Amino acid sequence: MHRSLENHTHAGKAYPLGATCQEDGVNFSIFCPDALGVDLLLFEEPNSPHPAHTFVLDPAKHRTANYWHVMLKGVKHGQVYAWRARGPHQPKKGHLFDGDKVILDPYGRATAGWENYDRNAARAQGENSGHALRSVVVNNDLYDWQGDQPLPKPAGREIIYEMHVSGFTKSPSSGLPPALRGTYAGFREKIPYLKDLGITAVELLPVHQYDPQDAPPGFTNVWGYSSLGFFAPHQQYSSDSTACGAVDEFRDLVKALHSAGIRIILDVVFNHTTEGGIDGPLLSWRGLSNKDYYLLDESHSGYADFTGCGNTVNANGSVAARMILDSLHYWVQEMHVDGFRFDLASALTRDSDGSPLPNPPLIEAINNDPILAGTTLIAEAWDAAGLYQVGSFPGDQFAEWNGPFRDHARSFWRGDPSTIENIMGRIVGSPDLMSAPHEVPFHSINFVTCHDGFCLNDLVSYNQKDNSENGEDNRDGSNNNISFNHGVEGPTTDETIDSLRQRQIRNYLVLLFLSHGTPMILMGDEIRHTRQGNNNPWNQDNERNWLDWDAVQENADLLHFVRQLINVTRQLRVLQEDRFWFATSPEKEGDITWHGLNPKQPDWTPESHCIAYSLNASDDGPGVLVLFNADQKNQTFHLPPPPSNSRWHQIIKTSEPATQDFQDFRKAAVMTEEVVLLVSKSAAVFISK
Repeated sequence: MHRSLENHTHAGKAYPLGATCQEDGVNFSIFCPDALGVDLLLFEEPNSPHPAHTFVLDPAKHRTANYWHVMLKGVKHGQVYAWRARGPHQPKKGHLFDGDKVILDPYGRATAGWENYDRNAARAQGENSGHALRSVVVNNDLYDWQGDQPLPKPAGREIIYEMHVSGFTKSPSSGLPPALRGTYAGFREKIPYLKDLGITAVELLPVHQYDPQDAPPGFTNVWGYSSLGFFAPHQQYSSDSTACGAVDEFRDLVKALHSAGIRIILDVVFNHTTEGGIDGPLLSWRGLSNKDYYLLDESHSGYADFTGCGNTVNANGSVAARMILDSLHYWVQEMHVDGFRFDLASALTRDSDGSPLPNPPLIEAINNDPILAGTTLIAEAWDAAGLYQVGSFPGDQFAEWNGPFRDHARSFWRGDPSTIENIMGRIVGSPDLMSAPHEVPFHSINFVTCHDGFCLNDLVSYNQKDNSENGEDNRDGSNNNISFNHGVEGPTTDETIDSLRQRQIRNYLVLLFLSHGTPMILMGDEIRHTRQGNNNPWNQDNERNWLDWDAVQENADLLHFVRQLINVTRQLRVLQEDRFWFATSPEKEGDITWHGLNPKQPDWTPESHCIAYSLNASDDGPGVLVLFNADQKNQTFHLPPPPSNSRWHQIIKTSEPATQDFQDFRKAAVMTEEVVLLVSKSAAVFISK
């Protein structure tokens, strides 16, 4: 294939960056301003121990300003390649060149070489070609999308299902052949489950290529918050082991999700990379332009670390910002994804000295980018160094993970004092937090659980985390879980305790879906998945992260409850309008009316644990009444009158037996009494008709 390639080498161009297929070959371009020399390496096979061809680029011919480039005729889709860069190793000046190391293209569309990869070889001195990762040339024009396009945002609110690609199907209980378990292809087989659940979008834990070896000895990085390539889908999630297999298999998944009407949001980790701190491996960016890709500390010999992961990407420097934008464009245009959730997004707002910027260039560029105009943009609006921007994250197109919703929901149902005023604010879409003129309720991503922290079953089953199996002596993971075990730590055979736990799970879900904003649920919460008290199983490639498909039958009643809850709330117009609700006043009826144990008499004293509210009927929809009793005692609620010419029909009562806790509103019994007894820790919902 490569015979006489030397006679087919041309100068090439600086743009586009990466490896770009052309009619008669491939153009390679890389940013490396301070290098004294750059080599392009071609490998015969993905796991070849040494390059078959090494092209030493002539700066007089193959360099334009800060870019090194070459055009190779005869090279095609699937070619495995990598780079070497020679230059000064001067840590105090921000230079970490090592001409012995084989390094990945930051713009590589796929990765190879995993069979012999050794992360330690990229850290140790000496040549590492036999143990190094490589990039792969991808010709995007070869894939047939069959008319698929990214899906538009739903007319109403999004309903997000946060999930892990591999964990979704890796358990033998999935019933899939071993070759498909934990893969994009296996995921595709289970899409009907998601469609039946009623969610509108999946939010995938990172699928950018990451380094599974970025973990303590004896462990594997499972969650993927360890980015190695911002353009390449994670190879280990593919059932196709060929060099470009992951690219097309991921596209097949996207196409199938879109066919089912489900949008796909990627959790993207642009705030740091897998190269870690100064003692980390040289894999890509560090060996090309360390001072452009990373925020350096004051001495320039180390890294500013606002992420807790050893380094911070220089996201508002022109080079890294362009790479991030190019990555986002690629995943929308070439991979057809529908949105992004930005991990530790506040780290992306910092200047080169680490200070927060009021108008960070990267966020402004993303916010105003025409290619991204139709995509969902979600910020985790904090970082690991104390910057907290929930409600104040820059960029009017960004929604935000609402951490206070999680905390206040947990405090309320646990029965903590002084919770009523806070939970009222969360129910109405958090206008106290989302207070900027551009903010709307759907910008509030409401959640009770997510990948970080306890899952929902464990939230009601454990007082303390148990992360001892993670290898960090239980030091990792949050200690502030606002959880309650209801009498026994962990699993129990006590039916009274388990019944209360089941009720609390339903209570949390009712609060989540009957609040204004965008609800998000965690994979497995709908079937009581347990991590056995581990609130940070990032390195557990086992049942902690694998969905137990046997639980679909074992907890069929809860699954039915969640499906019905999603279905009925999707039909309530007042929850689908992206505007803040007006509260009823003496002068005018609003969208929401607050109650306590008596109509229009909310009690927000510190001792109160009960709240009720009615969402008033629209012209073409029913009214809704919601009652919450988080008290230790049973409480009697006096119902407000239903809308004119209608009656209240009870559709939810979480204290009822599992088969009776949710009634189809078309068959729900008419309320003949004006009072309702709610037992301790229970909720009820009524529809008017």
